[in-house]
Order: sequence, then structure tokens, then C-alpha cells
Amino acid sequence: TQLSFIQMYRKGLIYRSYHPVILCPRCETTIALAEIEYRKGRTTLNYIKFDEDVVIATTRPELIPACVAIAVHPKDERYRNLVGKKVRVPTTDYYVEIIEDEEVDPSFGTGIVMVCTFGDRQDVKWWKKHNLELRNILNRDGTLNEKAGRYKGLTIEEARSAIINDLKKEGRVLKQEEVEHNVGLCWRCKTPVEIIPAEQWFVRVEKDRILDAARKVRWIPEHMFSRLESWVESMEWDWVISRQRIFATPIPVWYCKKCGSILVAKEEWLPVDPTIESPPEPCPKCGSTEFDGESDVLDTWMDSSITPLVICDWPNLREYPTSLRPQGHDIIRTWAFYTILRSVAILNEIPWREIVINGMVFGEDGRKMSKSLGNVIIPEEVIEKYGADALRQWAASGVIGDDIIFSWKEIVAASRFQQKFWSIARFSLLHISDYKPCEEDRKYLRDVDKWILSKINRLIERVRGYMDSYRFDEAIKAIRSFAWYEYADNYLELVKSRLYSGSEEEKRGAKYTLYNCLSILTRLIAPITPFLAEECWSKFNESSVHLQDYPLPDPSLIDPEAEIKGEEIKRIVSLIRKLKHDRGLPLNVPLKKIIVFSEIFDLDKKDIEGATNTKVEIVRQPPEVSIKVRRIKPKYAILGPKFKEKMKTLNRILEALSEEEKRNFFQSGSLEVKIDGEQIHLEKDWFDFEIERVIEGREVTLMETEKSTIFVEV
Repeated sequence: TQLSFIQMYRKGLIYRSYHPVILCPRCETTIALAEIEYRKGRTTLNYIKFDEDVVIATTRPELIPACVAIAVHPKDERYRNLVGKKVRVPTTDYYVEIIEDEEVDPSFGTGIVMVCTFGDRQDVKWWKKHNLELRNILNRDGTLNEKAGRYKGLTIEEARSAIINDLKKEGRVLKQEEVEHNVGLCWRCKTPVEIIPAEQWFVRVEKDRILDAARKVRWIPEHMFSRLESWVESMEWDWVISRQRIFATPIPVWYCKKCGSILVAKEEWLPVDPTIESPPEPCPKCGSTEFDGESDVLDTWMDSSITPLVICDWPNLREYPTSLRPQGHDIIRTWAFYTILRSVAILNEIPWREIVINGMVFGEDGRKMSKSLGNVIIPEEVIEKYGADALRQWAASGVIGDDIIFSWKEIVAASRFQQKFWSIARFSLLHISDYKPCEEDRKYLRDVDKWILSKINRLIERVRGYMDSYRFDEAIKAIRSFAWYEYADNYLELVKSRLYSGSEEEKRGAKYTLYNCLSILTRLIAPITPFLAEECWSKFNESSVHLQDYPLPDPSLIDPEAEIKGEEIKRIVSLIRKLKHDRGLPLNVPLKKIIVFSEIFDLDKKDIEGATNTKVEIVRQPPEVSIKVRRIKPKYAILGPKFKEKMKTLNRILEALSEEEKRNFFQSGSLEVKIDGEQIHLEKDWFDFEIERVIEGREVTLMETEKSTIFVEV
């Protein structure tokens, strides 16, 4: 940090000057503009009479003793005749001139503004522009000094009350009203800040160079660049870097006691603390050896803003810039801004190629986590209950740049997925414990093996794309969905029979698939759940999963035709399993027969048979199916209002229909009957039909996918 200070000083980018600075009265130190937080609140706007013609409106009556001018807008006809006039400042015995300035807002208050040194940054602008007197009435501890007259020693709040009371006694307070305003606070202690003039060290802010460099960085999300841009363009003065604190990096500077000149340390003297060490050389101007060391210290952002340089071993750089800066959006105007400024100043280079901006964590109540709100969840509490990986999954589920709400529900869901993943690993390891990966085994792959291998290689493509674009939320969502629903719920169920009772060749194709899928899934999940991945990996591989390459897709395993077949097998088996469930049958109970008529002529039936525990017949032509109507049930909501007292007769007619008449009614969609000599027309939609489908005299259940018709004899 001291080395960077010296180099920037030599380039004229660091200087010492007497200038208005932001002061925190509680911390009793200067702070930078970027360290101010703003809070909306309500305050009193006081209408105060200076004389019969001049009434000002102010929210800071305690600064009246610091008034150095009165300002009006040049086009405000009400006050044109006042410009150039001098008026006495209440509570004092001195006079100030009435000036005109385009930045006065005629619609605020009375349109007459009191210019103080200093109430806000606008006062600083007017002070500079009009070369006004400097009347500083504030001490560093926030009390008023001797220039405040009889209010000397009072705090800001005490002075405000005392001055208003005195002005009221004089009849000068004409009106008071509540208004909304923004209060600038110290980011550390939340105390309202003030502006005072002081001798301080500054870094020169070269806005154009900083923004030109920032545009060369890839911002993720892209719109976060506009936050930095807005901040830089709004800056009104340079970065004050000296602080009146005890602990921080010493400023490597001495002041000659004899001539007052500044002596900045040489690089070979570093590190140095000028408060306890003297320079090894005399004053270059007068030759004196008596010095006062600089007692101020550097802003801590002077340290953290050179982290990319330190990472790359500056000043002996190995490479530069660094690849990535991850940080929160709340410190764009500090850490990001200062780091770019310093990198440009020292090396004329960007500090990193990419910057990823994260959001803030909110409590379950939707408010930013805060101890005062009682909505803080400490990580240790989550880790103790559900482990670090569950917390990491939840963190990864947030969208980069957006704030994220903490949710115990999401933590629980993450933990359940980890349990599911461990179950997947345990089942796989049971069958591949003695398996040695061999590419020759690819010749034993069946349709569902090729299907899941194709799907997992497409997953690799998607996840790599998400990770490269920092969409960790989409990456974890894709991994979880595939592992749980495609792999565990479908593929593993389809191959269980082959693994337990298939031939050695049939098992080899399944084992090849299990090994590769577990290897890929474990490596895909490793950056997000490192502990789970390491434990799983150690069970079937040596070394660490975190030393392995992240998976790359294998184009030779991406097979669109196999995906079509595999998806169809999955759908067929899912329909049959649902049928068993709906009928209250165990999933492993054999059915009498399954016939599949499909557009996919060479559909692999082996794993369908294994998953359903039933022989399957794949046919090229649909079997002849006859329909038998078991029963016709009237929809009384429709028929009741139509036939009323005739419903009993209608029911008897329906029950008396022959099987052929019932079938004709179902197929034709209508039926003509006579009731009490009246011809009645009936529509099929007015009834529910209990249908029985029959193949070769056996009752079957018919189910359909887009590509297949499945006939099941239970």
C-alpha cells in the first residue's frame, strides 16, 4: 500500500490540500463520499426573517453563524432588486451579500437560500464558484467553535434548539413545517455527517480514464456497469484518503520542522511508520534533520483496492490482469471503483477481465438481514442442521445481481436432494465396485443406456454454458432435475432388472453407463456441493474430485435417435406403472400381457419387460380390438331437466339394450328411443360409458403416447 502511495504521488495522482471534506463527528475522522449512506426522514423547514425583505427557509438553523452569502435565482423577479444588497446575519454582528446563481431553486421555501460553509455539497460548489469567505464553525467532534459566538461548545442538536429559541424570541421564526429529506450518514456508525475544511491527502479522480477502463471489463450482470458510471459521473471532488484513526497503514510522509516541506519516503525505506521512525536523509530543501511524522493513516480502501496487484505479486508481476472479481452490489462505488482507479493509475491496465456482482441476503420476512430487525440467520446454524453443502446449494440458487431471500424450505429441499444423490451413488457403487471402465463395453449399450448417456452429455453442454455465464441457479436446477427425475426415477428403474438378472454382456452395458453417469454427475456438482462430491468420488476413484477436469461433452454419445427411443420407453413404462398404482397392484407384480404398437418399429423391449416384470410384444400392425359397453350411466345434471318424470322409463330402456345396441350407440354417437309413444333423440355426451376393450376374447386396458398404443391385459 505504501509503495503504491509513493508511485502515485510521483505521478501527481496523490496530493495534499486544504479542502472541504466529509467528517463523521462520532468517529472524528474524515470519510470519502463513497462511504456515505443516505436515509430518508422528516425534519423541520424553518422560515427565518433576516430583515424585512429577506426571509430564508432552512432545515439547518444551527449553521446560521456559518452563513457567508444569501443567494437567489437571477430570473426570479421577486428578488431581482435585492441582488448586491447586504443583510445582517441573525445571532451575529456581521453582514453578508445577496448574490444570484442559476442553481437556486425558486420553488423551494421562499426561493431565497442561505449559503453556509458548509451545510451540504451545494454549499461547497457555491463557495468555490463565488469565492466566498470561509467560516467554519464546527470542531471535529461535532461541537461548535468560537466562530459560533455564544453557541460555542454546544453540539449540533443543542445549537439547533438554542438558535431556534433565540430567533423565536426575536420574532424571526415566521413559520415551521415538516418536510422529507435525505440525511447523509457515516457507513460505519450511522451518525449524520458534516462538511468541514481540513488539510488532507487526496487521490486525483480521473473520471474519463476510469470509465474507459471499466468499459473494457465484462460486467455480470451487464447493467451493473451503469451503477459505477452514475457514481463516477456524480463525483464532485477527489477521493480523500487520509483518516484520523489509530489502526491502518501509515502514510509514509514527514514534514520538515524547519521549512515545512513534505518529504515522501523512498521505496527502499519501506515499510515505514513515520510516527516512530525518522527519515534516513535530511530535508532536501533546507538540510534539517528534524521532522514531524504524518499521524494520519490511509483509508482501508487504499489497501483493499490493490488486491488484484497483490494477487499477481506486484511489483514483480507474473501476469495481469486477474480473471475475476466477485463482490456485492453495495460496494460497487467503493471496492470496484477504487480498484479500477488504482489499477489504471499504477499500471494503466484493468484490474480484472470480469466482475460478478452479487445481491444481498434478505431474511424470510423479505427485509434485509439486520440484527436490529431480529431476522439474521447465522451460517453456523444452517451448517449444524443441514451441512455446508445445503447452504451452498441455497446460495447458488440466487440469480447473480439480484437480492436473495433466505428460506429454510429451500435449505430442506437442498438437503433432500443430497440424500437422493447419496442414494444414487450407493446404488451405483453396489454394481460398479468391481467394474473397470472399458470403452469396449459401448457395444453392449441398449436403447435406454444410449438415451441416458446422450441426455447427460447434453446436460454437460447446458451446465457448462450456465457456469460460464455465472448462472449457478440454472446450473444447479438442471443438475438436480436430471439426477432426480431422469436418472434416478427413470433410468435406474429401467435397468434394475438387467443389473440383477441380466446376462454378463447385458450387465456390462448398464455398468458402463452407471460408472460414466456417476463420474459425470459427481464432477458437475462438485463446485456447488464439494463435500458430498468428494465423499462420493472417493468411493470409486483415487485422488480428489476437485483435481479432476470439469466434464466435457462427448459428441459420439449424443444420439438424437436413441433419445427418441429412450423417451418412448420411459413413457410406456411410466404409463404401465401408473396403471398398476391406480389398480392397487404392487409395481413388481407381473401382468398377463403387454402389446405395444409403435411408430418406432425397432423399439428395444428388453428393459420394458424388466421394469414391468411382464413379457412385451412389439407389433407392426395394431391388433384387432373389439369394444364392449358394460354399462351406460345417465348424466343426471343434463338429463334430469330434460326428461324429469320420464327418467325411470329411460333407465329401463337403457338397461334393456342389447350389447350390439349399446356398442352402436357408443360408436355412432346417438340413439333414438320411444317413451310413451314419443320419439326421443339421445346424444352420447349425455351419458358415461363403461367400456371394455377385448383382444382375442381377452379384456385389455388401452393407453396411448404420441407414438405408441399400449394394450395391457391385467
